[in-house]
Amino acid sequence: MSRSLATVLAALAVTVSAAALAETGPVQCDSFIKLRDDAAQKTLAVRTAVEKKAERKDICTLVQRYYAAESVVIKFLEDNKTWCGIPNEAIKGAKDNHEHTAKFRTAACTEAPAAKPHVPSLSDAIGTPSVDTGANTKTGRGTLDTLNGNPLAR
Repeated sequence: MSRSLATVLAALAVTVSAAALAETGPVQCDSFIKLRDDAAQKTLAVRTAVEKKAERKDICTLVQRYYAAESVVIKFLEDNKTWCGIPNEAIKGAKDNHEHTAKFRTAACTEAPAAKPHVPSLSDAIGTPSVDTGANTKTGRGTLDTLNGNPLAR
C-alpha cells in the first residue's frame, strides 16, 4: 500500500505544479487553489490513515474522497486548459496519477481474500502431532539420539 501512497502523493505534486500555472491566469483560475488545497487535505488524511494502520474500511472511505477530489481537479484542468494556460503534459500526468489512484482505491476497498480452509492431514485424523519435538519423541534409542541426547529435546 505504501507504493500506491507514493503515486497519490505524486498526483498531488502534479496538481501543485498545475496550480503554479493557474495562479498567473484569469480570475476563474483562482478557484483552482481551493480545489488543490482540498485535494491536498484529503491526500494527507489518506497518508495519515495508512501510517497509523487504520482499518481497511476507513482507508477506503478516505481514498474514495480523495478520488472524487482528484476527479474535480482533472475536470477543472480540462475545462480551463485554454484560459489558464495549462499544458497538455500536466493534464496527462494528472490523468495518469488518477489511474494509479483508481488502482489504489480498488486495492484499499476490496476485501482481503478469505483464508482457504485447512485441509486435514492424516496426522490430524489420527490425532498425532505433525512435527516431532522433544516432548513427543522417545530418547534412548533411535536415529536422532547422539552422544549429547536427543537434539529435538533441546
